[in-house]
Amino acid sequence: MLKSAIIGCGNIGPHHAHCYKQTREMRLAAVVDIVPERAQKLAAAHGVPWFTDVREVLKRKDIDIIDVCVPSGLHGEIAIAAAKAGKHCLSEKPLDVTPQRCDQIIRAFKKSGTTLGGVYQHRFADDSQRAKAAIEAGRLGRITLAACSTPWWRTQEYYDSGDWRGTWKLDGGGCLMNQGIHAIDLLVWFAGPVRSVTARTALLAHKRIEVEDVAVATVEFTSGALGIVQGTTAAFPGAAVRHEIMGSGGMIYLEDDKATLWQLRDEIEAGKKGAVTAVAAGAGAATHWSNLSSDIFVRCMDNFARAVREGKPPLVTGEEHKKAVEIICAIYQSAQTGKPVKLPLKRFRSARL
Repeated sequence: MLKSAIIGCGNIGPHHAHCYKQTREMRLAAVVDIVPERAQKLAAAHGVPWFTDVREVLKRKDIDIIDVCVPSGLHGEIAIAAAKAGKHCLSEKPLDVTPQRCDQIIRAFKKSGTTLGGVYQHRFADDSQRAKAAIEAGRLGRITLAACSTPWWRTQEYYDSGDWRGTWKLDGGGCLMNQGIHAIDLLVWFAGPVRSVTARTALLAHKRIEVEDVAVATVEFTSGALGIVQGTTAAFPGAAVRHEIMGSGGMIYLEDDKATLWQLRDEIEAGKKGAVTAVAAGAGAATHWSNLSSDIFVRCMDNFARAVREGKPPLVTGEEHKKAVEIICAIYQSAQTGKPVKLPLKRFRSARL
């Protein structure tokens, strides 16, 4: 059984700790936070030691995995330190807030020979897996149009709850980098690499933040397919994340990882009816970050731990983790310049970094 240390005991750290109780492959062995009260509280809830300095757990031989749950702009600092200490690393999204910083992390783990993985848990949902298998098997024919939408709501209190929230330096962006990144990851996982984006962003419903709370982008995939990305934290009361994948052989719609439309030519011609499932609006984390399911987190964690144990890549490698970050940064660059942006990005620097 692999032993893990959570670094960062704020919002997502306690959720990870809860998930460790359900994993088959790994167990929580320590927690770290620069705020002693937060570390002590989480440690007491799970019966593990706590620390305020990550260097203490990096020295421990009984810690196999560093689980990074600190603010986004600090992910690279912790991950690279883990690589240098010979530890494996599971990083919350985003891997870091710029593609070049992601590359530095990836290089550090290639040098160390230890395993780097990311938390894109929605890839592990049953219908996400089923949709991916259908696309990989060519059952949708040529993909022609793919879209994702994250119509969520976050209160002003949410942004005021931490001075890192809504900043370019530590949040890396707004409704796309913090919330919509999961939808963009699935979009690319389904429809393939992106060639270029054209985008607009705005701050419309919140105060005292540097970043966007509304974003829209048109996307051209390398396959020639076209796409749409929508994201917001300014849509009260919030609704389900939606994916639409369309092709010459069929259509699949997902809402919060559940298939709401499943119409494939091969099944229709065989006389089968497409599946339609009702999904409640505002499900999942649409209204509040804490409304997270644990089962897909657990699957993601166990997949990573098995990869460590077997010496194989996890489903979400560092390279996979970087893809959505790079697309989001291209969207920001397009919004800042008013021009289309091609990928890969040679270098990204936000207007405020």
